[in-house]
Amino acid sequence: MRRMTAGPVSLIGLLLVAGCGQAERPYRPGEAPVPATSEVKAAPATSRPPATIDVGGDLKVRVEWPARNDALVRLFPDYYAESWQAVVSGGDRYLRHVEPTLVGEAAEWVRDFTGRQRSVSGVARLFRLRVKAVVGKGAELTVCVDETKMRVISTGTGEAVTPQPASSRAPYLQIVLAHRGDDGVWRIRQFRNSKEGCS
Repeated sequence: MRRMTAGPVSLIGLLLVAGCGQAERPYRPGEAPVPATSEVKAAPATSRPPATIDVGGDLKVRVEWPARNDALVRLFPDYYAESWQAVVSGGDRYLRHVEPTLVGEAAEWVRDFTGRQRSVSGVARLFRLRVKAVVGKGAELTVCVDETKMRVISTGTGEAVTPQPASSRAPYLQIVLAHRGDDGVWRIRQFRNSKEGCS
């Protein structure tokens, strides 16, 4: 459960250069894709009910959705669930949610588990999902990630490995910088995280 990270960047700077859209293509494992829209819709007054994504194996991701419902909001939960799906059962669908410059790092993150015969089980929780800023075609999102009920396991024995990652000790804040491409699809450009903001 290594946190999705990247080198230090200026969030505002990336938002300004991220700007470059139209059809959005969200995905949630086990559900049909939602039709694309070309504009961001105004958020309803109340939050949506939480949803549990069955990733596969013994892993589930519980998402506490905000009121806003569009492809930008769904971007990180979709990527998060599909990247764990790749760890648990293979596949590379998660890569469609990242920009080409991030593909290598994202794939390496998955290989860090599979190459060492590691998988995960339990329940992850995503909460306080917010779109913090949209500048042109760039956006910044934040989400609290709680992996305290997940365990890294050995694929050979099914037993929890020791020691467990530090991310299993407390929720952390995941910061996501996104960019909307010429095809109108939001993709992740950069990850950062913080120990603050999710207590």
